[in-house]
Amino acid sequence: MAVRVLIVEDDPAQRRILEEMVRRFGCDPMPVDGGMKALEVLKSQSGGTIELVILDLNMPEMTGLEFLERMQAIRGDLPVIVQTAQGSIETVIKAMRAGADDFVVKPVSPERLKVSVQNLLKVNALTEEVKRLNKKVGGALRFSDLIASSPAMANVLRLGRRGAQSNIPMLIEGESGVGKEMIARAIQGESDRAGRPFIAVNCGAIPENLVESILFGHEKGAFTGATSKHMGKFQEADGGTLFLDEVAELPLDMQVKLLRAIQEGEVDPVGSRRPVKVNIRLISATNRNMIEMVKAGQFREDLYYRLNVFPVMVPPLRDRKEDIPALVDHFVTRFAAEEGRKVRGITPEALGLLKAYSWPGNVRQLENTVFRAMVLCEGGRLDIEDFPQIASLVEGYEIRIPPAPQLAPKPALPQGAAAIAGGSSVPKGGTAVADGVAFGIPVVTDGGHIRKLEEVEADMIRLALARYQGQMSEVARKLGIGRSTLYRRMKDLGLDEAATG
Repeated sequence: MAVRVLIVEDDPAQRRILEEMVRRFGCDPMPVDGGMKALEVLKSQSGGTIELVILDLNMPEMTGLEFLERMQAIRGDLPVIVQTAQGSIETVIKAMRAGADDFVVKPVSPERLKVSVQNLLKVNALTEEVKRLNKKVGGALRFSDLIASSPAMANVLRLGRRGAQSNIPMLIEGESGVGKEMIARAIQGESDRAGRPFIAVNCGAIPENLVESILFGHEKGAFTGATSKHMGKFQEADGGTLFLDEVAELPLDMQVKLLRAIQEGEVDPVGSRRPVKVNIRLISATNRNMIEMVKAGQFREDLYYRLNVFPVMVPPLRDRKEDIPALVDHFVTRFAAEEGRKVRGITPEALGLLKAYSWPGNVRQLENTVFRAMVLCEGGRLDIEDFPQIASLVEGYEIRIPPAPQLAPKPALPQGAAAIAGGSSVPKGGTAVADGVAFGIPVVTDGGHIRKLEEVEADMIRLALARYQGQMSEVARKLGIGRSTLYRRMKDLGLDEAATG
């Protein structure tokens, strides 16, 4: 999804110039001829998609400074670039104090405006991510901060909000990578424990002999190596929330002690003679079928029902594909800002590919896939070629290779060119051409004239594809071009039809 830029300019000619500049930057311009109309846009539903404002300071109906003042009450978070023909220091100071983020003098060059737009978008993306991370770390993340608008997630959010209003234990179930911890953090963020400690523990990653010490703590000298007193996770979470991820992985003997800690509201640190009272909100999570584990004797039934007072099932990504566009847009924006990439979106074809895939690793896999694609991408938007691993697994989307060309029979080569016939390099002083044929590719017509360059180029690409068995990265490397250039030249030369036919 392209970035939407609100252009506030009363001069029609200047407005059209700015509109064309912004469009060339890969953004979606929304031009208006005055401050009043711009305020109406920001107040409307479409105004919520605006990510940047380019503002003229000198307008007859409402000055730019007046607009900035009134905009703060509507969208004070929006980055603003102001422009004016009067580039005085006083004007700059007034604009910055009113909320502007950058300043350009009319007529602004495309290069200068592009730098300003890119810098502000990058800063804004990083700012939003920092805000989100601060909420996450500070225990103030809310359900409205989550990217979860699909019908399948609506029930999750509804249950989460309801469960947040009490302190009863909650069990979040779902496959690995669906975002169970984010749901748990949002539950705390909407509870009366918001802003309190949120302690997450991966029960499956703790060595069995250290589980008790890590959860409940220990006294100095309690065992070999206990050189100091250690506060357990229950005590760290006192007053806040304790999140036990992969709780089904706890050994049976620890399940008994966990049950007592939940029931009594106190823990027994290893080596301590007195229990310690704790006040926690317990949220557990698992990707296992715990009913089957109870039946198999692998998990205590009494503990299961103590944890599963308020269950929440998070659906896998394949059952909520409506969330994929928003998730991809979020990841692209974040990675572009973090890595300094100029990628601003994804093509409809590539998005169709991602929605067609089953995503066994769920949201975590999608995030890693988008990050890899951002590294591979050589254009302004992610395309199918940037997802080769996903494309190879989805029927109808794989990047197909043109069939091997039917090469002409090799002619008899003169001495000195023999190595070319069966080798891979041209000997010093030798020639790769014999009777108008190079590597089996004719370079002259029957009439003795040189063939068109694009014809020879097409044959060379076919030869390389056959020689390196369709390995596109190797083909591109041997031809001395980028993969994106290779795909583009194949399309221009009509070779992509052979690849898909």
